[in-house]
Amino acid sequence: MQEKYPNLELRPPLFYNWDIGIRFELGVDYDAEYAYENSPYLKGAYKRAITLFESLHSPSDDIYIVIDVNDFADGKTFKRKLNIFTKYVKEKSVLSKLQQNTIPYIFPEDNEDGKYRTHRFNLKCKITDFQYTRMLKAICNQDMGINPSIFHRVYFINVNKDTIFHVYDDRGCDLLATSSDTIRNIYKDYNDWILDYDRDEIDKVFK
Repeated sequence: MQEKYPNLELRPPLFYNWDIGIRFELGVDYDAEYAYENSPYLKGAYKRAITLFESLHSPSDDIYIVIDVNDFADGKTFKRKLNIFTKYVKEKSVLSKLQQNTIPYIFPEDNEDGKYRTHRFNLKCKITDFQYTRMLKAICNQDMGINPSIFHRVYFINVNKDTIFHVYDDRGCDLLATSSDTIRNIYKDYNDWILDYDRDEIDKVFK
């Protein structure tokens, strides 16, 4: 990844860490009363996340699923086995490719004592090898009190297109690329979904 994205910090807010990208709004007009299973708000967030994912990725694309698990040195992180991969990967044979590295805590500004670490898991597979629809919904559920939920940060790195797709929660997602041409069609097709707060900066990339 360093070859394609030199000096990129793989941490949120991802959009602000790279020059070429789009930040999309997923959930629209949130209200606390919408925090229930299959609410119109969540259905809208699911639809946008899945639509963007499918528009970006082809079934035959090679992809790295990268999941960061933060370890706060309290003994709780691995009390339960990290089962995200086993739960959502359809082709169990690819699980033999799962790798794990322990890296410095991705938010060093919050780690004054130096006790925290981040365990970074990555799995190379095909889009067709895992249940991305269920996985994206679980990511969107993380702040809703709804199961299934994925609280860890998940990044989808497309090897063929050199893109990174990251749904940070029900509110939105970031899409990064090494070339604006790679994601120009998505910029055009889903322009109405772009987060207005960052629209001016995003528009400059595609002029």
